[in-house]
Amino acid sequence: MIAIDEARSHYVDHGDPVHDFDHVLRVTAMAERIARAEGADVEVVRAAALLHDIARDDDTRDHAEAAAERARSILQSQPAYKIDAVVQAIAQHRFRGGAQPASLEARCLFDADKLDAIGAIGIARVFAFSGVLRRALWGEVAPDYEERFAHGETDHMQHSAHHEYVVKLRHLRERMSTATGRALAEERHAAGSQGRHLGDRPPAEHDGGLHR
Repeated sequence: MIAIDEARSHYVDHGDPVHDFDHVLRVTAMAERIARAEGADVEVVRAAALLHDIARDDDTRDHAEAAAERARSILQSQPAYKIDAVVQAIAQHRFRGGAQPASLEARCLFDADKLDAIGAIGIARVFAFSGVLRRALWGEVAPDYEERFAHGETDHMQHSAHHEYVVKLRHLRERMSTATGRALAEERHAAGSQGRHLGDRPPAEHDGGLHR
């Protein structure tokens, strides 16, 4: 439905190492792997994966919904039922908010996108994202933070890499929507289990942990 080079042309390079085109390619490869194992339409899943983040440059609205609209325009020469399937998958790929993935193709994309945030690559990405936004690597997470975060009642400037681990990374295994995704998530979680140390409090100067 769309070639890699054509898909790449629709992305704007903002120097973001977390949501760059390498991320898109990793998600595409993983989505195709899941689609084949689950018996989904690989062509639809591939197109959706290649276009799922094309609206990251739009700060005015939900990037998944905006990307779905752009994908419909880009793929307008394709069969209508294929376009609808791609649009649905893209619109439902977000972890936070929005509709849950309903079709098998949407579930394949959802799982592939979340798998890129699990394990070693996921830990690297959360640290990189904190760096891009100039946020702290660690911060105290209040007991009610997750609930307040879900309702948009937190200060995004205080959202450290540790906060992201608490509200997202540690829950990703539970959110997998396909059997293949769940199996892969377990493998990646084990490989990147050191991520649990994101919750460790940094040593204070007075406890001998820091030396000048």
